[in-house]
Amino acid sequence: METLSQLLQEVARCRICHASLPCGPRPVLSVDAAARLLIIGQAPGSKVHDTGIAWNDASGDRLRSWLQMDREQFYSDRRLAIMPMGFCYPGKGSSGDLPPRPECAPQWHARLLRQLPNVALTLLIGQYAQQYYLEGKRRSLTERVRSQRVDGEFFCLPHPSPRNIRWFRQNPWFDLELLPALQSRLNQLLDE
Repeated sequence: METLSQLLQEVARCRICHASLPCGPRPVLSVDAAARLLIIGQAPGSKVHDTGIAWNDASGDRLRSWLQMDREQFYSDRRLAIMPMGFCYPGKGSSGDLPPRPECAPQWHARLLRQLPNVALTLLIGQYAQQYYLEGKRRSLTERVRSQRVDGEFFCLPHPSPRNIRWFRQNPWFDLELLPALQSRLNQLLDE
């Protein structure tokens, strides 16, 4: 039976899609068997690729504010795991970063999830994570975020990118209703 440590070593050596990665492979994730909260986002951006630190960019700043966590807690709390849909930076597209590589999640997610038995809540950030993990894939991101229950296994969030400023302005209910509900759930979860 494989251990989490062995699996993470295998992930670090992954070269499945190296020919499609303009900056080469550099898997960025952070998982611990003690994790209670799992964050599944898209894929690392160029700054995250350069530093090797997940969510180490403006999107991460906004995400940490949503979670009411400072950098130290976000990066040191073993109860928080980070596992993007694509572990490596996929490169730049015409309107932002390219989508996560399609090989990554099917190759690694199920194996990693088996090593995370204590996860009680998974944040699905952005359309790629939501489409991969949820039924009703034809629904829009806004519909998924707005119609969810706060006590479920998954919690859908829009991507916290500065590129999504327009979405946040058009959906004030997100800050007024959904974030407080998420924050309350997180307080309960991390106090258990």
